[in-house]
Amino acid sequence: MKRILTLDGGGIRGIFTLQILKRIETMFREREGRQDLVLSDVIDFFAGTSTGAIIATCLSWGMTVQEIEDMYVDHGAAMFARARWYKRFRAKYRSDRMSALFQEIFSDSAGQPALLGTDRLKTMLLVVMRNATTGSPWPISNNPAAMFNQLDSEDCNLEIPLWQLLRASTAAPTYYAPERITIGKQSFLFVDGGISPYDNPSLLAVFMATLPAYNVHWPAGRDKLHVISVGTGVTRSLLGDGDPGKINILQQVSYVPMALLESISDEQDLVCRVLGACVHGSDIDLEIGGLNEPSLFDPTEQKFTYARFNARLDVADKTWLPKPLAKATLDDLKLIPRLQEIGQAYADRHVKPEHLDPA
Repeated sequence: MKRILTLDGGGIRGIFTLQILKRIETMFREREGRQDLVLSDVIDFFAGTSTGAIIATCLSWGMTVQEIEDMYVDHGAAMFARARWYKRFRAKYRSDRMSALFQEIFSDSAGQPALLGTDRLKTMLLVVMRNATTGSPWPISNNPAAMFNQLDSEDCNLEIPLWQLLRASTAAPTYYAPERITIGKQSFLFVDGGISPYDNPSLLAVFMATLPAYNVHWPAGRDKLHVISVGTGVTRSLLGDGDPGKINILQQVSYVPMALLESISDEQDLVCRVLGACVHGSDIDLEIGGLNEPSLFDPTEQKFTYARFNARLDVADKTWLPKPLAKATLDDLKLIPRLQEIGQAYADRHVKPEHLDPA
């Protein structure tokens, strides 16, 4: 069975994601009897968007989950370093600090920036960005057989530095400036991959692994492909229930982007549960529940097994979240200890050994 691990965007809420990954890593270590096991030893394909792209690349690089968490905690202030006041009309935070961190981590043995085609990546990797020049999502992988990864082509994606891909995937509009990447003779501006249908990249990763056009050619089926999808926790965007005539334009402008991102992510999750066999996931809504039983397809027709780990952080749950968060913004570093606590409680409650290999 091939395993795919997919990781949502969500800024500093990636700390919540890491608590779930830490439990998954621990369970694999216990099962395999190897305390030095890292997730790249047992996962075949990592896919991530925005902060999920950072974590996915670190995991494919061979880092432990604890090492990644230490990076977030120790360098969170650098990742969210405020731009000088006279530059904040362009972006809230400094992009150069983020770039420097990625360049320091992802370099080769000679100290040069590691490229997407580096053999330091131990697995297949997918990073999701949005090309703001062409207006299209750009999912880029290190698959050597991919159409745009041919080494004899002047615009080969494998020649792009990893640090630059991550800067592009995390360039959330208003938070960071876009990232310019030159590929062959063309130059493009890129922004956060969350500004696309793939803030939750699970379905995209399945398509890349199985559709003939992507040239990976993994077989589909419940006993052949397992997807573990991890979110960053959710606090719903709310417009409120007051007098509609008093809701101003600024309120609506701030509400719409996050509401759209949440809705699109939920839709990707729903489609995965319909196409696959959902072995874990909170209810989509009160009407259809979690789709944990075969719905549209017979078990023999389901294309993969699927475990989705994510949760509302603003709704109390006596089993693991007695004190919910009112808000959890992408850049609130003060939330790190609370996100660690909440993420660990969620993981202890929800992540079970049978979710690793449900077939």
